[in-house]
Amino acid sequence: MLNQEQIGTYIAARRKAVGLTQAELGERLGITAQSVSNWERGETLPDTGLLQDLALILDTSADELLGAGSCGWRYRRRVTVERMSEAISCIQRLRELLGEDHFMYRTMIDALDKKMNSSIELIFKEERFRDAYVAEALCECARKGDYVDISDVRRNIKSERARNSAIEVLREFGLK
Repeated sequence: MLNQEQIGTYIAARRKAVGLTQAELGERLGITAQSVSNWERGETLPDTGLLQDLALILDTSADELLGAGSCGWRYRRRVTVERMSEAISCIQRLRELLGEDHFMYRTMIDALDKKMNSSIELIFKEERFRDAYVAEALCECARKGDYVDISDVRRNIKSERARNSAIEVLREFGLK
């Protein structure tokens, strides 16, 4: 039996954990803030047609939503601008530690260059290209089934061109 109050409490906790207001969550789902408020107070449950989108936005699963967080697993990983930027910094650090001619570094760079539309080594030399590379990497993550929050991209990709391109691609994947 579904416990509407517990589910509502869980939705509120997840919403706050990902840093959204009721209005922002409602906007992403195409519903009113009042509907979100009704869920969180345990007065109503989300429409089943919204569960998958709601779960993705709240970085959880539909099963966890309906179980009020008691399922204990996640179906998708969440990738943020900060994490992607940190991963790129780690690759740059590997270059500093081992040298750009080291087989481990070269293998990683060659694989990334083959998959991406631009060279990762270019961003090590020209910081201004970093936003574009991060945006492209996030789009590739979404292609592979990861969740990328569009509001995170909006807030943290400084280059307007890279930001808008990424948002357009992410929306094509149904992300909100």
